[in-house]
Amino acid sequence: MRLNAYLSSCGAASRRKSETIILSGRVQVNGKIVLAPFFDVDTENDTVTLDRKPLKISQHVYYVINKPAGYVCAASDKYDPVVVDLIRGHEERLYPVGRLDRESEGLLILTNDGQFTQSILHPSKEIRKEYEALLNIPINAKQIERWRKGFEIEEGRHVKPISINVMEREPANQWVSIVIVEGLKREVRLMAKSAGFRVEKLIRRKIGKMRLENLGSGEFVSLSFSELYTKIFNGGIV
Repeated sequence: MRLNAYLSSCGAASRRKSETIILSGRVQVNGKIVLAPFFDVDTENDTVTLDRKPLKISQHVYYVINKPAGYVCAASDKYDPVVVDLIRGHEERLYPVGRLDRESEGLLILTNDGQFTQSILHPSKEIRKEYEALLNIPINAKQIERWRKGFEIEEGRHVKPISINVMEREPANQWVSIVIVEGLKREVRLMAKSAGFRVEKLIRRKIGKMRLENLGSGEFVSLSFSELYTKIFNGGIV
C-alpha cells in the first residue's frame, strides 16, 4: 500500500493531508524517515510511525448522514460546526467523502476508509449525484433548455448537467432536479448563477443509486462496506 494511503487507512489524516505530513518528515518506515508519499509499504511486515508513535490500520467504518444546513464538511473547523460531530459515539477519525457546502443539505458519506473514498470520488467511476434545488424565481422551458447546454464557469471550464428537470413541487416552477457527475466545488450554485438564478435551498438526494428518503435532518445510519456498496451501485434507500 502506498504510504499516504496507509496513513489515511490508519485514521491519521485524509490522503491529501497525509502527503503534507509525509513531506514534513514526521513519518518513519522501519526507523527511517520517508519523504515520498507513494512509497510502498508492506502492511504485514513494515513498522510505520508518525511522530515516533506506531500506526495501525483502523477497522473501517461507514456512515451515511442527512447533512443539515450550517455544518461544514470537514473533520475540524475554527469557526463553524462540522459534520463529524454529528456522528455520536464513534472513536474512529472520520472524513467526509466529497463535500456539500455549508448551507447545502442531504446525503453525505463519512468514513475512515481512504481507499473507498478515492474509489468513489475518482472521475473514472462516473458516480452520479442528484440534487434538488429551490430557485429564487420561476424557471421556464427556454431557460431549462439553455441550462442543459451548460456554462463556462471559469476560463476554459465548461460544465453541464447530465439532466435538469422542473419538479412538481410548490412554489411552482422553482424546484429543479439536477444530476451531475463531476461534482466541482459549488457546481450547482455556479450553474444556477450563470443561468440568472440564485439557489435558495440545495439538497443532495442521491449518490449513485442510493437515495435519501428516511433519514431526518442530522440523522445517520452505520452501514457495512457491502451494504453501502450495494446501495450506491445497485440501489437502495436510507
